[in-house]
Amino acid sequence: MADSAYNVGDLVAEFLARIGVTTCFGIVSVHNIPMLDGIGRRNAIRYVMARGEMGGAHMADAYARVSGRLGVMVSSTGPGAANTVPGLAEAQFAGSPVLHITGQTPTKFIDRDMGTVHDLPGQTAMLGAVCKAAFRIRSAQEALGLLTRAAALALTPPMGPVSIELPIDVQRTPIARPAALDSLVLPVPPPLPPAEAALDEAAEILARAKRPMLWLGNGAKAAGAEALALLELGFGAVSSWNGRGIIPEDHPMTLGGLQGNGSPLVQEFYRGCDAMLVVGSKLRGHETMEFALPLPQPLVQVDVDPRANGRTYPSAGFVCGDAGLAMAGLARRLRGRLQVDPGFADDFAAMKRRATAAYRETLGPYAAFPAALREVMPRDALWVRDVTISNSSWGNRIFPVYGPRDAVHPVSAAIGPGLPLGIGAAMAGIEGGKPRKTIAMVGDGGFAMNQTELWTAVQERAELVILVMNDRGYGVIKHIQGALQDGRFFYADPVGPDLQKLAAVAGLPGFKVDRAEALGEVMAQAIATPGPSLVEVDMAAIGAFPPYAPYNSMGIYAKRAAQ
Repeated sequence: MADSAYNVGDLVAEFLARIGVTTCFGIVSVHNIPMLDGIGRRNAIRYVMARGEMGGAHMADAYARVSGRLGVMVSSTGPGAANTVPGLAEAQFAGSPVLHITGQTPTKFIDRDMGTVHDLPGQTAMLGAVCKAAFRIRSAQEALGLLTRAAALALTPPMGPVSIELPIDVQRTPIARPAALDSLVLPVPPPLPPAEAALDEAAEILARAKRPMLWLGNGAKAAGAEALALLELGFGAVSSWNGRGIIPEDHPMTLGGLQGNGSPLVQEFYRGCDAMLVVGSKLRGHETMEFALPLPQPLVQVDVDPRANGRTYPSAGFVCGDAGLAMAGLARRLRGRLQVDPGFADDFAAMKRRATAAYRETLGPYAAFPAALREVMPRDALWVRDVTISNSSWGNRIFPVYGPRDAVHPVSAAIGPGLPLGIGAAMAGIEGGKPRKTIAMVGDGGFAMNQTELWTAVQERAELVILVMNDRGYGVIKHIQGALQDGRFFYADPVGPDLQKLAAVAGLPGFKVDRAEALGEVMAQAIATPGPSLVEVDMAAIGAFPPYAPYNSMGIYAKRAAQ
């Protein structure tokens, strides 16, 4: 007989703890109270109270990226679930394992458009459009099975967000505690072994190369050792912007995120390369200039998703399987066979110096920012960015990243996620030993979209420095308008608050940089300050940010390449 003291809401709370969830994000509401009551009474999970569902979903995403574990977001139904969509969409772009648990109206009213509180006919379809999958629990008996399925699917490569709806009447249904919770193991499949024949074919292609390149993406984040083994055989490496730090970017044989977009010197170098192995990357149009970036040929691709074969660039060979297993298999086959040009490493190092210096020259008064910021950041600090002109220019490309889970940015190129992504990263950064500081670089325009999450950072005492690059407008948009709209800057100058006063109202320390040479000193003070702080960079005082590729016609690069 069911124990009336235990209901499906309790099951959700215990399920999350049993699968190793220690932190989740969300907002309490009428249609999720039983679940959150279960979490609160057990006190086994840190529940981070976001100020908006969009912010909470972004926090769960960043938490998953940094921790490598499941990110969990709990929302209400209808408008609350709809507010999670931007964060879930970003998690889908980024391949983040996020479990979104939303309430629902009582079962007998769902999808009937009867005007009950928060009822949104078609909610499942809405969530399914931005998630890997969306499920609805229709009875207490199926709750544990569907929760297990949803969490396992989110963690199964290619990873992504999964939503699950739990009607309020089902949450309140008394049930007997399932004994299966005591031995619960998520049915996440083991790493997919690549076919031996596919590895043989790929190795045969790559063995002929004298100057081979390796492109690493998000799908290779857990395969740093296997990637280093290929570099030891003579490969040079680049990374997608979501695959930064798989090879520490102070390694002499990686360009990191300077993978050719915006760097003609790198493109020129590619012309002298004779193979490229792409592992765990979509070769996204955003990073390959809408697939116009010329890559070394032949191109061999490794991906756990068979749909990746030829989706963006044609492949001479394709290996479907786990990134680590595939690279290890290729390294075994190439060892003793691959005869790399003896001058390749020196040429690569020289090109890296030239390309980085040439790119730095395009930054005008901000040329020293990447080095000054990196110098004062701890090596293990987390580097979070919004889509802002500073990230679109140097943050993605030439700011060094040292660990595979150290960097977070909006892969979707959305504006606004930076602050909540920073909070989610900071929540992951305090787990598992010495707390890690998080630096979240945002623009003033993007910051405005989620600035209420400042109070979340304060309440959680997040170890977070919010670096606001304040150019008093949408700088990225203005560069596009300047390049493509003859300088007609319509609707790109929203009025914002006094950021120092805003920091004071929120209850966190505020700092200001109005000289480029002061950035390092001020950031060092902020990093040393316990808890959250805000650093405002007054870009009006420092100077206008020069147009960056592709909006500068790459003029400086063209001159450098011709020298």
